[in-house]
Amino acid sequence: MKKIVQILILAITPYCLNAQHLEVGALIGGANYVGDVSNNSSNLYLGETKLAAGLFVKQNLNDLFAVRLGFNWARIAGQDANVRNDDFLRDRNLSFRTTLLEFGLTGEWNILGYQPYGLSRPFSPYLFLGIAGTKFTPKARYQGNWEELQPLGTEGQGMAGFDAPYKTFAFAIPFGLGVKYALSDRINLGLELGARPTFTDYLDDVSGDYVTYNDLLAGNGQLAAALGNRTGELTGSEPVVVP
Repeated sequence: MKKIVQILILAITPYCLNAQHLEVGALIGGANYVGDVSNNSSNLYLGETKLAAGLFVKQNLNDLFAVRLGFNWARIAGQDANVRNDDFLRDRNLSFRTTLLEFGLTGEWNILGYQPYGLSRPFSPYLFLGIAGTKFTPKARYQGNWEELQPLGTEGQGMAGFDAPYKTFAFAIPFGLGVKYALSDRINLGLELGARPTFTDYLDDVSGDYVTYNDLLAGNGQLAAALGNRTGELTGSEPVVVP
Protein backbone atom coordinates (compact mmCIF):
# COMPACT_ATOMS: atom_id res chain seq x y z
CA MET A 1 0.00 0.00 0.00
CA LYS A 2 1.82 3.13 -1.18
CA LYS A 3 -0.28 5.67 0.65
CA ILE A 4 -1.89 5.44 4.06
CA VAL A 5 -5.34 6.96 4.17
CA GLN A 6 -5.95 8.79 7.39
CA ILE A 7 -9.64 8.94 8.21
CA LEU A 8 -10.95 11.68 10.45
CA ILE A 9 -14.47 10.90 11.55
CA LEU A 10 -15.38 14.27 12.93
CA ALA A 11 -18.64 13.56 14.69
CA ILE A 12 -18.45 17.22 15.44
CA THR A 13 -20.61 19.97 16.76
CA PRO A 14 -18.84 23.12 15.65
CA TYR A 15 -19.64 26.14 17.76
CA CYS A 16 -19.46 29.19 15.54
CA LEU A 17 -19.67 32.86 16.37
CA ASN A 18 -20.68 34.93 13.35
CA ALA A 19 -19.45 38.45 12.76
CA GLN A 20 -21.13 39.33 9.47
CA HIS A 21 -19.34 36.99 7.04
CA LEU A 22 -16.58 35.83 9.45
CA GLU A 23 -16.95 32.85 11.74
CA VAL A 24 -14.78 31.54 14.58
CA GLY A 25 -15.47 28.02 15.82
CA ALA A 26 -14.37 24.88 17.63
CA LEU A 27 -14.97 21.20 16.96
CA ILE A 28 -14.64 17.88 18.74
CA GLY A 29 -15.08 14.31 17.58
CA GLY A 30 -13.19 11.13 16.75
CA ALA A 31 -10.31 10.01 14.52
CA ASN A 32 -9.41 6.71 12.91
CA TYR A 33 -7.30 5.50 10.00
CA VAL A 34 -6.86 2.86 7.31
CA GLY A 35 -3.31 1.63 6.87
CA ASP A 36 -0.78 -1.14 7.34
CA VAL A 37 -1.64 -1.63 11.04
CA SER A 38 -5.40 -1.27 10.70
CA ASN A 39 -7.80 -4.07 9.83
CA ASN A 40 -5.75 -5.67 7.04
CA SER A 41 -5.31 -2.27 5.30
CA SER A 42 -8.84 -2.57 3.92
CA ASN A 43 -11.28 -0.94 6.33
CA LEU A 44 -11.65 0.87 9.61
CA TYR A 45 -11.43 -0.85 12.96
CA LEU A 46 -13.88 1.28 14.92
CA GLY A 47 -12.55 0.09 18.27
CA GLU A 48 -9.41 2.16 17.66
CA THR A 49 -11.30 5.46 17.31
CA LYS A 50 -9.54 8.19 19.28
CA LEU A 51 -10.21 11.81 20.21
CA ALA A 52 -9.99 14.67 17.71
CA ALA A 53 -10.48 18.40 18.29
CA GLY A 54 -9.84 21.62 16.48
CA LEU A 55 -10.28 25.36 16.01
CA PHE A 56 -11.07 27.26 12.83
CA VAL A 57 -11.71 30.65 11.26
CA LYS A 58 -14.06 30.76 8.29
CA GLN A 59 -14.76 33.49 5.75
CA ASN A 60 -18.17 33.20 4.09
CA LEU A 61 -17.69 34.58 0.59
CA ASN A 62 -21.39 34.38 -0.27
CA ASP A 63 -24.36 32.08 0.36
CA LEU A 64 -22.75 29.23 -1.60
CA PHE A 65 -19.02 29.35 -0.87
CA ALA A 66 -16.75 29.72 2.16
CA VAL A 67 -13.02 29.38 2.93
CA ARG A 68 -11.86 27.84 6.22
CA LEU A 69 -8.46 27.98 7.92
CA GLY A 70 -8.18 25.42 10.69
CA PHE A 71 -5.96 23.64 13.18
CA ASN A 72 -6.80 20.07 14.22
CA TRP A 73 -5.34 17.84 16.90
CA ALA A 74 -6.06 14.12 16.67
CA ARG A 75 -4.72 10.76 17.73
CA ILE A 76 -4.82 7.57 15.66
CA ALA A 77 -3.75 4.07 16.68
CA GLY A 78 -3.75 0.49 15.48
CA GLN A 79 -2.49 -2.98 16.28
CA ASP A 80 -2.08 -6.18 14.33
CA ALA A 81 -4.01 -8.01 17.06
CA ASN A 82 -7.20 -6.47 15.60
CA VAL A 83 -6.75 -8.25 12.25
CA ARG A 84 -9.23 -11.10 11.79
CA ASN A 85 -8.49 -12.40 8.27
CA ASP A 86 -4.68 -12.56 8.01
CA ASP A 87 -2.72 -14.81 10.36
CA PHE A 88 0.64 -13.42 9.22
CA LEU A 89 -0.28 -9.84 10.09
CA ARG A 90 -1.81 -10.83 13.42
CA ASP A 91 1.29 -12.82 14.35
CA ARG A 92 3.53 -9.92 13.30
CA ASN A 93 2.17 -8.23 16.45
CA LEU A 94 3.01 -4.61 15.58
CA SER A 95 1.17 -1.69 17.17
CA PHE A 96 1.43 2.09 17.23
CA ARG A 97 -0.16 5.36 18.17
CA THR A 98 0.40 8.76 16.56
CA THR A 99 -0.54 12.27 17.58
CA LEU A 100 -1.43 14.38 14.54
CA LEU A 101 -1.14 18.17 14.35
CA GLU A 102 -2.81 19.49 11.20
CA PHE A 103 -3.01 22.97 9.67
CA GLY A 104 -5.35 23.14 6.71
CA LEU A 105 -7.05 25.46 4.24
CA THR A 106 -10.32 24.18 2.80
CA GLY A 107 -13.09 25.48 0.59
CA GLU A 108 -16.74 24.76 1.31
CA TRP A 109 -19.68 24.58 -1.07
CA ASN A 110 -23.07 25.05 0.60
CA ILE A 111 -25.26 22.94 -1.64
CA LEU A 112 -28.57 24.64 -0.76
CA GLY A 113 -27.10 28.02 0.00
CA TYR A 114 -26.54 29.11 3.59
CA GLN A 115 -27.59 32.42 5.14
CA PRO A 116 -27.78 32.46 8.95
CA TYR A 117 -28.47 36.19 9.20
CA GLY A 118 -32.13 36.59 9.99
CA LEU A 119 -32.29 32.78 9.69
CA SER A 120 -33.31 33.24 6.07
CA ARG A 121 -31.58 29.98 5.02
CA PRO A 122 -30.45 28.39 8.31
CA PHE A 123 -29.76 24.85 7.03
CA SER A 124 -27.54 23.40 4.32
CA PRO A 125 -25.50 20.29 3.57
CA TYR A 126 -22.03 21.12 2.25
CA LEU A 127 -18.97 19.57 0.61
CA PHE A 128 -15.38 20.54 1.37
CA LEU A 129 -11.97 20.06 -0.22
CA GLY A 130 -8.57 21.49 0.66
CA ILE A 131 -4.88 21.09 1.41
CA ALA A 132 -3.28 20.45 4.79
CA GLY A 133 0.08 19.86 6.41
CA THR A 134 0.33 17.22 9.11
CA LYS A 135 2.98 16.64 11.77
CA PHE A 136 3.00 13.09 13.14
CA THR A 137 5.06 11.14 15.68
CA PRO A 138 4.48 7.35 15.61
CA LYS A 139 5.25 5.55 18.87
CA ALA A 140 4.98 1.99 20.16
CA ARG A 141 4.70 0.74 23.74
CA TYR A 142 7.60 -1.50 24.69
CA GLN A 143 8.45 -2.77 28.18
CA GLY A 144 6.22 -0.14 29.76
CA ASN A 145 7.51 2.84 27.79
CA TRP A 146 6.26 4.66 24.68
CA GLU A 147 9.18 4.58 22.22
CA GLU A 148 9.37 7.04 19.33
CA LEU A 149 9.75 4.91 16.21
CA GLN A 150 11.06 7.21 13.48
CA PRO A 151 14.57 7.66 14.96
CA LEU A 152 14.95 3.87 15.32
CA GLY A 153 14.70 2.93 11.65
CA THR A 154 12.60 -0.19 12.19
CA GLU A 155 12.56 -0.89 8.43
CA GLY A 156 16.28 -0.33 7.99
CA GLN A 157 16.11 3.41 7.35
CA GLY A 158 19.58 4.90 7.47
CA MET A 159 21.33 1.58 6.93
CA ALA A 160 23.45 0.94 3.83
CA GLY A 161 21.21 -0.09 0.93
CA PHE A 162 18.01 1.21 2.57
CA ASP A 163 16.06 4.45 2.41
CA ALA A 164 16.92 7.51 4.46
CA PRO A 165 14.83 8.15 7.57
CA TYR A 166 11.34 9.34 6.62
CA LYS A 167 10.05 12.83 7.37
CA THR A 168 7.51 13.28 10.14
CA PHE A 169 5.67 15.98 8.19
CA ALA A 170 3.40 15.25 5.25
CA PHE A 171 0.80 16.94 3.11
CA ALA A 172 -2.77 15.68 2.98
CA ILE A 173 -5.94 16.35 0.99
CA PRO A 174 -8.90 16.90 3.35
CA PHE A 175 -12.30 16.26 1.77
CA GLY A 176 -15.73 15.28 2.93
CA LEU A 177 -19.25 16.40 3.64
CA GLY A 178 -21.29 17.88 6.43
CA VAL A 179 -24.47 19.60 7.45
CA LYS A 180 -24.86 22.89 9.33
CA TYR A 181 -27.74 24.58 11.09
CA ALA A 182 -27.98 28.11 12.44
CA LEU A 183 -29.56 28.33 15.88
CA SER A 184 -29.38 32.10 15.67
CA ASP A 185 -27.55 34.83 13.79
CA ARG A 186 -24.48 34.11 15.92
CA ILE A 187 -24.45 30.40 16.75
CA ASN A 188 -24.22 27.47 14.32
CA LEU A 189 -24.07 23.74 14.94
CA GLY A 190 -22.93 21.09 12.49
CA LEU A 191 -21.91 17.51 11.84
CA GLU A 192 -19.02 16.64 9.53
CA LEU A 193 -17.42 13.48 8.12
CA GLY A 194 -14.04 13.81 6.43
CA ALA A 195 -11.11 11.83 5.04
CA ARG A 196 -7.45 12.70 4.52
CA PRO A 197 -5.40 10.81 1.94
CA THR A 198 -1.83 11.56 3.02
CA PHE A 199 1.38 11.80 1.01
CA THR A 200 3.27 9.48 3.33
CA ASP A 201 3.23 5.78 4.08
CA TYR A 202 4.58 6.17 7.60
CA LEU A 203 1.84 7.49 9.86
CA ASP A 204 2.13 4.09 11.57
CA ASP A 205 5.90 3.61 10.93
CA VAL A 206 5.09 0.65 8.65
CA SER A 207 5.54 0.60 4.89
CA GLY A 208 6.10 -3.11 4.20
CA ASP A 209 9.90 -3.32 4.01
CA TYR A 210 10.97 -6.09 6.40
CA VAL A 211 14.54 -6.45 7.63
CA THR A 212 15.89 -9.47 9.45
CA TYR A 213 16.36 -9.21 13.19
CA ASN A 214 20.11 -9.72 12.96
CA ASP A 215 20.54 -7.06 10.26
CA LEU A 216 18.53 -4.54 12.26
CA LEU A 217 20.43 -5.42 15.42
CA ALA A 218 23.75 -4.83 13.69
CA GLY A 219 22.69 -1.71 11.80
CA ASN A 220 20.24 0.18 14.02
CA GLY A 221 20.52 -1.42 17.44
CA GLN A 222 18.60 -3.67 19.80
CA LEU A 223 15.52 -1.49 20.19
CA ALA A 224 14.98 -1.18 16.42
CA ALA A 225 15.39 -4.94 16.06
CA ALA A 226 12.96 -5.63 18.89
CA LEU A 227 10.28 -3.36 17.41
CA GLY A 228 10.74 -4.36 13.76
CA ASN A 229 8.90 -7.64 14.27
CA ARG A 230 7.24 -8.56 17.56
CA THR A 231 6.07 -12.10 16.92
CA GLY A 232 8.39 -13.41 19.62
CA GLU A 233 6.57 -11.36 22.27
CA LEU A 234 3.26 -12.86 21.19
CA THR A 235 4.43 -16.48 21.11
CA GLY A 236 6.99 -16.33 23.90
CA SER A 237 9.66 -17.46 21.48
CA GLU A 238 12.93 -16.04 20.21
CA PRO A 239 12.73 -13.09 17.74
CA VAL A 240 11.39 -14.20 14.36
CA VAL A 241 13.38 -13.55 11.21
CA VAL A 242 11.05 -12.44 8.41
CA PRO A 243 12.26 -13.46 4.95
